[in-house]
Amino acid sequence: MPIIKILPHPEYCPQGAQIEAPAGTTICEALLDNKINIEHACDMSCACTTCHVIVREGFNSLNASDETEDDLLDRAWGLEPQSRLSCQAIVAQTDLVVEIPKYSINHAKENH
Repeated sequence: MPIIKILPHPEYCPQGAQIEAPAGTTICEALLDNKINIEHACDMSCACTTCHVIVREGFNSLNASDETEDDLLDRAWGLEPQSRLSCQAIVAQTDLVVEIPKYSINHAKENH
């Protein structure tokens, strides 16, 4: 089973984390299943950018992004060439290293 290493984030996982995720799972689902409560304001329907992540290692193993995701990513805070919406990025058989950006464009967080 692939391993996802999450780099330290002051709010979601201050110490960083290492989790296992079955291939075919989105990065967002894997994080949520392991109690890393990344924002996902649109309930993973590819309608916002709150679940934006930067895939530091293993980026090319993910499924290709589509036009809708690419258009949304253009509005994400801290966009980088290896940025993905975690609700759309499907884990393959390759280990990943993921960074959750410090900020998102969501000014009103759900459940906080």
